[in-house]
Amino acid sequence: MLSAEPISVDAAIAAVESETAGAVVSFSGVVRNHDGGASVERLSYTAHPLAKKVLGEVVASLVDSVSDPDGHPVRIWVAHRVGPLAIGEPALVCAVASSHRAEAFELCSALVERIKAEVPIWKEQFFSDGSVEWVGAGKVPGEGDRGVTPERTQDQGPDQGPGKSQ
Repeated sequence: MLSAEPISVDAAIAAVESETAGAVVSFSGVVRNHDGGASVERLSYTAHPLAKKVLGEVVASLVDSVSDPDGHPVRIWVAHRVGPLAIGEPALVCAVASSHRAEAFELCSALVERIKAEVPIWKEQFFSDGSVEWVGAGKVPGEGDRGVTPERTQDQGPDQGPGKSQ
């Protein structure tokens, strides 16, 4: 899911726990105060209109590709924030439940990597020096392998992000 409201690891874990789960692995990607040696003040995430659909497809393909050793269903819950976030807030939270820890760890790691590579959500970083950088995550649906090149500019307005004219 995409959420403009805060997301929590506790909610993710509660969503996947079951009597058949011998392992629940969670991940929380948190907004940090630095990037590439520069001081970051805050972030904002913007999602393409198809981001929710792509996120669902990533989850479905991972569930279909993994076989629980005991034949029980593998459970996945994931949420990515959109909108403004402060330092320390979770931006991506997920949890995976499986009968055994190896599958749960592997699936949780694959989930995070695929979200970053495939789901069209962009991060706008606001630096202490007044510069702004857009960092692409995923691909724009229908754009093939063309990625979005990160840009770093001074005093870029909110309507001048990826794919928007200045």
